[in-house]
Amino acid sequence: MIQTLLLSVLIIAIAVVLLSVRVILQKGASFKSQHIHDSEYLRKKGIHCVIDQDKEARAQNRAY
Repeated sequence: MIQTLLLSVLIIAIAVVLLSVRVILQKGASFKSQHIHDSEYLRKKGIHCVIDQDKEARAQNRAY
């Protein structure tokens, strides 16, 4: 039981370190945003956040 818990904590710690390597090693670096509206590629494709799409749809429905 204790071995499983320690192994789980070790795996999570390794994952966190690997995910933050760029932030740790590069001066002034930060985590990249994972939000759809922050992706230039998706904006060019016309893909929006579901919340923004909902607002647009509700505004169009009110106009009719």
